[in-house]
Amino acid sequence: MSDQQIILVPQISSLPGHEAKAWALLRWLVKRNIVEEQPTTCGRGGRGMAYAIAPGARQIVQRPELLPFGRPLNGLEVISKRCIYTPTIDFKEEAGCPGCRREIGEALFDSLEEWMPGHTDNFRCPECGHEDDINGFLFLQSCAFSNLGFIFNNWDEARFKPRFLEEFAERLGYPVSQVLVRV
Repeated sequence: MSDQQIILVPQISSLPGHEAKAWALLRWLVKRNIVEEQPTTCGRGGRGMAYAIAPGARQIVQRPELLPFGRPLNGLEVISKRCIYTPTIDFKEEAGCPGCRREIGEALFDSLEEWMPGHTDNFRCPECGHEDDINGFLFLQSCAFSNLGFIFNNWDEARFKPRFLEEFAERLGYPVSQVLVRV
């Protein structure tokens, strides 16, 4: 069984008060018994620390039998720094402009050298001049760019319920992208 991640990311490059939002969402998930309160070694990141899956997770997914209970990688990792979230396998780097509807993927992904260090949150279409937060452009594969991300290790196959995603977005104050990563 291969590992995968489902990453929930606000559709904004620089979420205001992102660290406070991260803690507020984590407290909300703990209160609902979706993840455990104390981190353990159930993640993939730097030190492998994450918030382990808890019994309440069964209430927020469509297929609870597919949740990773008993797997060593089953936790939630909260990332509160600027990151690019894309699939790691077969990512095509294709994007379109919502203004002119033309393919602008190469230019957009080249612009990430300016985006990543925080020089800009926006991208300007080279075809029509439309400018917006990079997350406002059209992507053929789900990806996201933000200073906040929630990585759920091995939860993807269980599929989040739409109502949970709505509540999550409401608490963030922005729509949420779901990025699937196979690792």
